Amino acid sequence: MDEDGSFFEKERDRLTAEISSGFEELLSSSNNLNRKLEEVLGMTREYETIAALWQSFHELMRGHHDEGEESVEAEPHGLPGTGGHVLTASKSGNGGGEQQNGP
Repeated sequence: MDEDGSFFEKERDRLTAEISSGFEELLSSSNNLNRKLEEVLGMTREYETIAALWQSFHELMRGHHDEGEESVEAEPHGLPGTGGHVLTASKSGNGGGEQQNGP
């Protein structure tokens, strides 16, 4: 019976070591997976930052493009007192569209 007890203890120790080894391998694989997931999440954060930067650049350039189209339409009219006002010759022939006061 002593041999059975020793066989049982040897088998128990062997199975315990095998299970322990399996858990260590599982822990190592889980840690590896966790690191990979953190890398992926870090990369997506970097891409979000870059995408936000390009989005703001696109909106800025699109705004300049839209303003450029509006300013082309607005330039001929100009605003008096800003230096952008363009005097046009009037049909009355009084020289550049300015009114003449006096004799």
